[in-house]
Formats: sequence, structure tokens, C-alpha cells
Amino acid sequence: MKTPLLGGRTPRNFLRDYWQKKPLLVRGALPGFQGLLTRNDLIGLACRDDSQSRLVLQQKGEWQVEHGPFIARNFSHLSKKTWTLLVQDVNHFLPTARDLLCRFNFIPYARLDDLMVSYAPKGGGVGPHFDSYDVFLLQGMGRRLWQISSQHDNSLIADAPLKILRNFRPEQEWVLESGDMLYLPPGYAHNGIAEDDCMTYSIGFRAPSYQELATQFLVYLQDHIKITGIYRDPDIALQPHPAQISSAMLRQTGVALGKIKWNNADIERFIGTYLTEPKPHVFFTQPSPLLTQKKFALQVKKNGLWLDLKSRMLCRGKTIFLNGDAYTVNTIACHTLEKFADHQELPAGEILDAEAMILLYQWYLYGYIRMVS
Repeated sequence: MKTPLLGGRTPRNFLRDYWQKKPLLVRGALPGFQGLLTRNDLIGLACRDDSQSRLVLQQKGEWQVEHGPFIARNFSHLSKKTWTLLVQDVNHFLPTARDLLCRFNFIPYARLDDLMVSYAPKGGGVGPHFDSYDVFLLQGMGRRLWQISSQHDNSLIADAPLKILRNFRPEQEWVLESGDMLYLPPGYAHNGIAEDDCMTYSIGFRAPSYQELATQFLVYLQDHIKITGIYRDPDIALQPHPAQISSAMLRQTGVALGKIKWNNADIERFIGTYLTEPKPHVFFTQPSPLLTQKKFALQVKKNGLWLDLKSRMLCRGKTIFLNGDAYTVNTIACHTLEKFADHQELPAGEILDAEAMILLYQWYLYGYIRMVS
């Protein structure tokens, strides 16, 4: 179905023609969109211990970066400086932010990272740079000038606290107003400059490097493989140089390491747990007061459930991945929980089998899901 979000294109056509291929400017992607929160609301989030935020300052050609949490009164002294406040994972705090992300569900959730919101007064920005991930830049209040370039020169300004391109050469530029959106594939150089007080909503899609995947997979294997036996050398030979590592030791070590094996099931389980693993600053709180399992079941049937805003849930076959853990379930439970993962909610009256209910209650106790009041 064609949608204004993609400039009258269907999601299928967007994926075919633009995704990871070339930029797309969409005027009126979300008509009337003024944003989800105010400048002061964003500052309030930046002052929280459980949020990730940065303050980027530019003065006389010099860049500075400060990391939150901040103190609200500090922002009253910035009026004479060019600055930008950025807050990550706004979808962890606002249901409306999660609703916004769900509008981009034509991209698999396995690729979704977060919603970052930035505020800048006139002239504010973070300098010309490029990202290693796909991003939709949706304009909230105010206007922002975006300059973009397909340049291959990615050299950076030395010793800058940000990865700022040294030789940025803009090829196209537009001023985005409320509701306009710019899609950029990975590696596309861009520079955003506030035309007036403005807020930009960045919907980012993670793209881990192969090095990162390999490193984390080795960590996964460390916890999931077992190689029996110990090093033995009953027939050790006398060595003229005791400091030398013998060929026999290398051969035996090679044989032992050759026993490290994995299959598609290992890769599946790794990628599911890796992609749903909460970020280090994310914590879950147990509900209070706690419902008994019987009362929980009655409430679920009556009102339904929400996935907690900080939870990440994916599925593959009969395995459900939630916040870094894997749960293999029966076919009926899998069907129900897959719908939960797709829609981030279970409606009232949903028929749940015993296995699904046991899991949901466990997740409720962990703080991974929330009751609909």
C-alpha cells in the first residue's frame, strides 16, 4: 500500500529502489507532525540517570562534547553558544515514541536500533559526518538545513571529540520543515544545521560490523561449548632449547582447537540473544505490588498486555528471544508470542495456552512486560 511516509511509494518499492542504495527526501512524510516532546521535556530526559545523552558545543571553530546525565539549570547558560542536545533511546520513555518506530515496521525489528531526538537553537549541529547505519531523519518543530554528499573521502578532523569530516563537499541540500523526512543509507556524508529552534527525530537501524559479530559470537561459544580432555605429553622428548615451543605442542593444540564446532542452530540462537540483549545502561524494575499468577491471568484476559518500552523481542521458528534470553515453546504458544512480538501488545481476550501464560507471568515478574490498566 502506498503511504505518505515514503512519498507515495509502497514499502516494497522503497526497499527495492532506496534502502541501502540512495537517499530519499519526502516532503510531508507525516503531515502536521510537530514532535513528541518539547525542548524542556528533552532536557528532562537528559537529566535522568537511565538515559544516554550528549551535549555538543561549538564555539570559535572548536568542538566540545559533554555526556549526561545533566542538571537542568546548566542549559540556561547556553544561550550565547551554538549547541545541540541529543538523547538516545527516547522510545524507552515515551509510548508515542514506540508508536512512531512501529510506523517503520516494513524494516525488520532485528535491524531497529532506537529513536534519537536532538534539539538545537539556530546554527546548532554536530558537524558534517557519516553514519555506519541507515537513518530516517524526521523533522519535528522548526526547520533544519540538511546537506548531503556521496563523497568517498572519509578523513576526519584530527583530535576532534566527534567524528567530523575534514573535507566535506555537499552535493545537495534542502531545508526540512515539520513532518518532512530524509532517508540516508550507511556511509552517506551529511551535515544538519538548525535554521531556527528545531528538533529532529532520528530513526536508526543498527548494522553491526562483521568484526563485532565475530567477537560476540566467540563470546557466545565460550559459554556454550565444551571440549573435554587436558593437554598431555607422556612421551615428551628432551629439548636442547627449553624456551622453544615444540612442534608437538602446536600439533596437539591445533587438534584441540579443531574440535570447536558450530551449526546453524548455534548461529540462530546467538543472533537472537545478541540482537535482543539490553544495552548496558538499561535496567528493568519488578512491578509492585506483585500479582499472583491467578490474578495476573485474569488481568491479562480482561485488559491485555504491553511489552515494556525497554524490552526487545524477536522470534525465529519456535524460539522466542527476549532481552538476551531464548525460550523454545510449543506451536500454539509460539503463534501467540509471535503476535506479541510483532505488535508489542496482546489485546484483551486473547486465548493463551498454559505454556504461554507461564512464560508471560515469568516475564511480568522480571519487569519485561506491563499490564494494561
